[in-house]
Amino acid sequence: MAEVKYYGTGRRKKAVARVYVMPGTGVITINKRSIDDYFGLETLKLIVKQPLVATGLEDKYDVKATVYGGGFTGQAGAVRHGIARALLHCEEDYRPILKKAGFLTRDPRMKERKKYGLKAARRSPQFSKR
Repeated sequence: MAEVKYYGTGRRKKAVARVYVMPGTGVITINKRSIDDYFGLETLKLIVKQPLVATGLEDKYDVKATVYGGGFTGQAGAVRHGIARALLHCEEDYRPILKKAGFLTRDPRMKERKKYGLKAARRSPQFSKR
């Protein structure tokens, strides 16, 4: 019998994550590396695990994710978004919990573009009085 996998796509800033959630023992693998090897900061590991902890499934499902683009924070947010979406496919009853926690909402905040006449998005050139 084929192994049951639930798929979810997550996005945050410039990062995109393809996430597969399957019944298991709570092992999280990101880009063929363990979560401890991939994300050095403890806060990023907590961000990734949030949907599983909120639903009480941290020891019942394994997670395999492929993530590219963006930085570490964006990638952690993208994986979290993907896990939350994948959990909906396996059990629709988790929707109110995940929705209330805000894990199903795509975070729309993006990098602001640089404007001409300025050094960065809002930073103006240094002002000299004399």
